[in-house]
Amino acid sequence: MLSKFSIEFIAFPHHGKQSFTHLTDDPIEAEDFLMHLLAARTRIVAIRHEGLAMNEAQFNRMLKVAAERIASALLAESLQLDASEIKARFGFAA
Repeated sequence: MLSKFSIEFIAFPHHGKQSFTHLTDDPIEAEDFLMHLLAARTRIVAIRHEGLAMNEAQFNRMLKVAAERIASALLAESLQLDASEIKARFGFAA
């Protein structure tokens, strides 16, 4: 049985081209994993949903959500803001 989400990435893009794959059935876990990949500056090669590569719009949407969650967490910590203040001031959902 295929995992619902499959994220292919290159952990050390400056040191080689070996790719790895993270599998999960949970969309929130997939977003969390993408957040970690973005924060670590890892090369994200592909995101698949139920075995099929996501189209560009779907791929971009998942990465945008992950990036906004990172930005919200950084703003909350750095500025001591709660979720509603972050939404009001910066437009990011927390």
